[in-house]
Amino acid sequence: MSSTSLLVGISGPSSSGKTTLARLLRDIFPHTFILHLDDFYLPDSQIPLKNGVQDWDCVEALNLKDLRDALAYIKAHGKAPPDLVSKEDQNAVGEHGVPDDVIQHCKQRVKELVKQMEWDTPLAIVDGFLLFSESMADIRELFDVKLFLRTSYDKVKKRREARQGYVTIDGFWEDPPGYVDQIVWPNYVEDHRFLFQEGDVHGELVGEVCRGIGVLGMPKEAEESMERCLLWAVQRLEDVVRAKSTSASYHS
Repeated sequence: MSSTSLLVGISGPSSSGKTTLARLLRDIFPHTFILHLDDFYLPDSQIPLKNGVQDWDCVEALNLKDLRDALAYIKAHGKAPPDLVSKEDQNAVGEHGVPDDVIQHCKQRVKELVKQMEWDTPLAIVDGFLLFSESMADIRELFDVKLFLRTSYDKVKKRREARQGYVTIDGFWEDPPGYVDQIVWPNYVEDHRFLFQEGDVHGELVGEVCRGIGVLGMPKEAEESMERCLLWAVQRLEDVVRAKSTSASYHS
């Protein structure tokens, strides 16, 4: 089977493991490459202010035209734009905590599936904190697979505040004191409450809403385990490979 690419979006709150999961999937699935939403920030001087502080966690901080152009290029050519250099890959991710035998098991499963289905379609993974929000609904529709991660406020605060900072277009950014409470978490809640019952982002996802926009929500029990998160994501992608391979065979 062959087509230009399968576009996979991984979204969720800051520090929920999006980049870690993307890199693990890249190691497990062949012909896979990653784009990061963080590579589409505007220049530092154009980042909007919120309460006197630069707000890097809102849609207005992003260059959406360049993002749309990059996704269109991937759709057409099955590879990343040649002029895109990732700044995000200069930022530390940390240990993933997934046992090597689990990763090897996933690799073997996927290897057998790819051979069985004659799957050679490139996998383009895009990870980012706003990919499934209503403010980016037109971009959301471009993804063939939408994996939504979740985590608690306590975990976001702990992980985000442990980070040393971020490489930006013009330099380096370190979160000022109180940034998670003033900007990161309130923005996440505002942009994603529509996915949750009664708007409670610690509660259950609204199945009808998620199905309507094609979002696959990570099971709650996988929130604090990258191993469980990885196994869930691999299974979802295996399901897509089977479905698309079968459909392609049927229509050929």
